[in-house]
Amino acid sequence: MKQSVKMIVGNWKMNGVAADLAGAVAEMLADLQQNPASARVGLCPPATLIERMARIIDGGPIMVGGQDCRVEQKGAYTGGVSAEMLVDAGARAVILGHSERRQEFGEIDALVSQKVGAALRAGLTPIVCVGETLAQREAGQAVSVVRDQILGSLNDGLAGRDWALAYEPVWAIGTGLTPTLDQIAEIHAAARDAMIERLREGGRAAPILYGGSVNPGNARDILAVDEVGGALVGGASLKAADFLAIIRAA
Repeated sequence: MKQSVKMIVGNWKMNGVAADLAGAVAEMLADLQQNPASARVGLCPPATLIERMARIIDGGPIMVGGQDCRVEQKGAYTGGVSAEMLVDAGARAVILGHSERRQEFGEIDALVSQKVGAALRAGLTPIVCVGETLAQREAGQAVSVVRDQILGSLNDGLAGRDWALAYEPVWAIGTGLTPTLDQIAEIHAAARDAMIERLREGGRAAPILYGGSVNPGNARDILAVDEVGGALVGGASLKAADFLAIIRAA
């Protein structure tokens, strides 16, 4: 099933300061305003930049998002940011369950599912991440790992809402390595089946983004694969020329 409108989202991770807003973001915004993209475009900067980025974009053709949120609305959670706080800062989306959160912070599927519920409660578009490690792929477990993560990480409230799944093989993130197009197609097909299994009809429409070393050189081929509904872009989204080239490939 091919998505009619692709979604291209940049994840800045722990990168970016105010100068990048006046440079890269201003350049992206000007280009997209002059030549509107056929894709839906988003940028997820560090929490410190969300409000300033949203102010610069000011309702323009880039959706601003967060990179994580707490389950709770408020409370004694030093360093935590709630979904409501993201909305208050100008965010419209949030990345949840990224492999770096799962590995570095020990997040499990059940917690990701709760965070999805929190994002929906606040009116955010959740982008739910799944993906296997290299050891799991080499053991022939890639499909089963991704399926189990989907079944455990999604939330009943997603049915009928605006959301996306992002498949990011852990071993391809930031390494320059990418799966073959056939491997991407296999996982995205299995992911769609799992989404439908978990949400019934509610799992049919959400785009499945591919992430992991997406760049201007491979974006067009990856985005042409069946069931690839867009891309979650890491390092390349920090550079205006590279990110715009990926957007134009959609």
